[in-house]
Amino acid sequence: MNKPLIHPYIPIALGVLTVGLSAIFVKMATADAGIIAFYRMFFSAVIMLPLFFISYRNELQTLTARDWLYTASSGLFLAVHFILWFESLNYTSVASSTVLVTLQPIFALAGTALFFKEIITGKMLTAVFIALTGSFIISWGDFQVSGAALFGDLLALLACLFVTAYLLIGQNVRKRISLVTYTFLVYSVSSVALFFYVLITQEPFFGYPTADWGWFLALAILPNLLGHTLFNWAVKWVSTNVVSIAILFEPVLASIAAYFVLHEKITVLQLGGAIVVLTGVLLFVVDIKAIKKKLFLKNT
Repeated sequence: MNKPLIHPYIPIALGVLTVGLSAIFVKMATADAGIIAFYRMFFSAVIMLPLFFISYRNELQTLTARDWLYTASSGLFLAVHFILWFESLNYTSVASSTVLVTLQPIFALAGTALFFKEIITGKMLTAVFIALTGSFIISWGDFQVSGAALFGDLLALLACLFVTAYLLIGQNVRKRISLVTYTFLVYSVSSVALFFYVLITQEPFFGYPTADWGWFLALAILPNLLGHTLFNWAVKWVSTNVVSIAILFEPVLASIAAYFVLHEKITVLQLGGAIVVLTGVLLFVVDIKAIKKKLFLKNT
């Protein structure tokens, strides 16, 4: 494998930075959660359309019925994830919401064990317990603030479950479908699902301030097309564990940005809970890396 032109850590750092801004963009927009989610996915699909049409449209002929079903399900799960997460930001802080929504490596444990027969160790279960304890600390602190903040935490946890389902499907489908085709189809399905959600909730599609349209476009370009694309490029050169560990810093960056941009205070319980959550997830990822190393040595 040829060496990359730049060190992979550079695009990974840029990707984490762009993804970390997602919650700030959502907070800055005045539109409802459904509208923000719809335009994020719609603009992403529209921007990708020329590349897909010119270079990848013929790949559609090779997709099986199972591929279409899985891809459509992935798009639906992603749509629900964004609705729940964006809605959570209306009730709880950026710090709490981003910490809880990045629990996805923990929830993925059950999914990977069930669907991909991956190994579960005692250390992994301990890491899960530590991370969930941290989320309880955050939620307890928000409960003391208000019941609404606790409701926002629950929405963020549900959003985490749906994005985990989306990632598990992607882990399966991406073995057979190219990155561009899979991403374009998922974004398109999400856009359609969110379009009907907005119709049902009777949220207006137009009439928003000029600044809101800028936030919609920023969400599509930075966290979606730039952030996740950089992560997918980087895994060619480094382990996925490196990217997973880097993403753990998203809530830290988001909380710092919220402190300066939105003037959100970070409570002692939020800070303590976040540290506990990150400790648990880090232990989880490190144990996975150790297992893969043992398996590699055993097979060689």
